[in-house]
Amino acid sequence: MEMDRTSIIGIVLIMLLFLGWQYVAAPSAAEIELEQRYQDSIAALSETQLRAPEEREGEPVTVDPSSLTDSARVAQYGGRFGAFAASAVGTDEDVVLENNLIKLTLSTKGGSIRQAELKNYDKVVEQHGKEEVHLPLLLLEDEQNKFEYILPVNGVAGEGVRTSDLYFTPTVEGNTVILRAAVDGGGYLEQKYTLPDDTYLIDYDVRFERLNNVLANTNGTVQLYWENHLDKIENNSQYEANYSTLYYKPVDDDTDYCSCTSDDTEELDDQPLKWVAGSQQFFTSALIADDRFSSAVLTTIADTDRLQDDELKVLISNLNLPVGNSPSETFGMSFYVGPNEFERLRAIGYDLSDVISFGSSIFGSINRWIIRPLFNFLSGFIGNMGIAILVLTLLVKMLVYPLTYKMLVSQSKMQVLKPEIDKLKAKHKDDAQAAQMETMKLYQEYGASPLGGCLPMVLQMPIWFALYRFFPASITFRQENFLWANDLSTYDSVLRLPEWIPFMQGHLSLFAVLWAVTTVIYAYYNSRHMDYSAQPMMKYFQYIMPLAFLGFFNSFAAGLTAYLFFSNVFNILQTLITKNFIIDNEKLRAKLDANKKKPKKKSGFSARLQEALKEQQRAQAAAQAKKGK
Repeated sequence: MEMDRTSIIGIVLIMLLFLGWQYVAAPSAAEIELEQRYQDSIAALSETQLRAPEEREGEPVTVDPSSLTDSARVAQYGGRFGAFAASAVGTDEDVVLENNLIKLTLSTKGGSIRQAELKNYDKVVEQHGKEEVHLPLLLLEDEQNKFEYILPVNGVAGEGVRTSDLYFTPTVEGNTVILRAAVDGGGYLEQKYTLPDDTYLIDYDVRFERLNNVLANTNGTVQLYWENHLDKIENNSQYEANYSTLYYKPVDDDTDYCSCTSDDTEELDDQPLKWVAGSQQFFTSALIADDRFSSAVLTTIADTDRLQDDELKVLISNLNLPVGNSPSETFGMSFYVGPNEFERLRAIGYDLSDVISFGSSIFGSINRWIIRPLFNFLSGFIGNMGIAILVLTLLVKMLVYPLTYKMLVSQSKMQVLKPEIDKLKAKHKDDAQAAQMETMKLYQEYGASPLGGCLPMVLQMPIWFALYRFFPASITFRQENFLWANDLSTYDSVLRLPEWIPFMQGHLSLFAVLWAVTTVIYAYYNSRHMDYSAQPMMKYFQYIMPLAFLGFFNSFAAGLTAYLFFSNVFNILQTLITKNFIIDNEKLRAKLDANKKKPKKKSGFSARLQEALKEQQRAQAAAQAKKGK
């Protein structure tokens, strides 16, 4: 049935009215875009929450946070950050704090130190053989580093909120930077850095303001997690690694440290700490509590299989801060980020200077209170540290010369008595024990001793052992050049060697070679009139020993090998001058003849030695007689 004209007009009017209503009621373009952002954020959140927690850990936010409405932000971050949801949004910016010694770059994301540049020190990189490039020396700069508080926030599942995921609002006030992460309700977490002039010591406070209802602080502590990836700074990285580890100072005990050569973990559950320090060969990053850290777990990772190529070690400090439930609490600390300068660290107190690897035994005491002050005195008027080492060697040789003179006199006695000793050997050529016993009688008659030359060497050994630790630990010698050595704190490479040569580690140290050569020369000169009939292997050992130790000293600090070389040179000069111009062999012979005429009183040791030789001779004779039967 056909529609009448009136019906058609009515339908058209209804359609026009409907289209008009749709046009008027349609949302604007901005409203459409805003709604789409909200739906996208909800979709992204749902997709992330459906994945396993271990897959979501540390995953970056895929939605632009600045585009979210308040409700979308809560949906996006509420479950993960709780009251800190508003601080999960922001931009990562750098804030610089510096004085005349150090330049700190702080990050607004996490509120931690991104890097510290030490203005008075360089990192030297060797390129193209011997060409050296000087670069800024940076600490705490590794991108993998973490310095974060793990906050037990109400309503947040798992271990809590990590401050490294939060954005802090910076405020700069002179030499102070204040970084705050706000929470709902007006509270905030604050990190405050203050850097005075002429110091590497940074005053650092963390403040918990109106967080007592935000933190589920059931055990009265907040965990601070510090992961410090040490990058290689020095030329000899293997050497540097042996002097790098975590040091810590218990409140009621002496300074201690983790292993320097292998992975190690120290669990200090019931031992409050005053400070913890990640120390490299010449530089330290330490965190010092105004009061104490209530407990800690400290870990060093030294296994090269677990490290990247450019990493020296990884130092991990899990520290517990005693934070209660008060409306406003501040935990005061200090950061030391700087060189291992003994006087500077000692002025801070709390035995912080123990991070310098001078040693903890008597040798460490010799280094701290004798050798170090002596070098400081010498460097006050000697500009070159190599010359200072030469002067120190001369001073040591002058101090022990009275003993050296006695040693040389004893050697001269052996030389004068050599004809008589040769006669005894010829007389008892088939009986070595009888020859040895008669030789001991001869020594006693003439008042001579083959051991008379050992005392000076024994007395100098503590100095040698102390210097073994001193040169690679003292920053005074770092990058100090002398002759061909560019750095007295590491080896003085003058020739590249193939890596396949054992013990040499791809280079040749000239000071080490000179030490070995002069040691052989000195041994040869002194052994010409020595009697090795009782121990013939000793004659060859004195030549083999320097060659065997060459591989050890080849990668050691040039300061030590230079000292040992200078010591050998002075030994040779003292020996030549004393034996040829000071000791008169004719007078010495007359004195020995006079000693022979004097009545002898056997010492207990001499009598026991002769009796032992006689007993050994009788036993040998009995054995030979039994064998003859």
